Amino acid sequence: MNTPITVQYKINASAENIWKALTDKSEMKSWYFTIRDFELEPGKEFDFYESCDGGKYLHRGRIVEIIPNRKLKHTWAYPELSNAVTTVTWDLQQEEDGTLVTLTHENIEGFDGLGETFSRANFTEGWNSIIGQSMKEYVEK
Repeated sequence: MNTPITVQYKINASAENIWKALTDKSEMKSWYFTIRDFELEPGKEFDFYESCDGGKYLHRGRIVEIIPNRKLKHTWAYPELSNAVTTVTWDLQQEEDGTLVTLTHENIEGFDGLGETFSRANFTEGWNSIIGQSMKEYVEK
């Protein structure tokens, strides 16, 4: 059964400012990850490493869909550990008093055999921290 992880936060910033933080690699490194080869273009791949629980893991993504200031969809994989490819979608909905940011991470069941570091609970906790703390603090400053 494929049950996506959905994380949602209201952020006191415009969709345009959040979009810039999400898609400008010089801003990303301030709150997200350092992704040197990130290019906002459908089909472009990007790689970055993250250290977690004593390991250093290669992440690989490919941009699937772009709707400026509204939606960014990309794959999320660990090619050194698994053939599984998941999908991460960032939806931005401008509201009168800020922006509703909804992240949906689909097909994470493909990572089930990789251990606790790649569990649903860890992904959920990670996305909550990334959006609810790191992104929120960065764009609301």
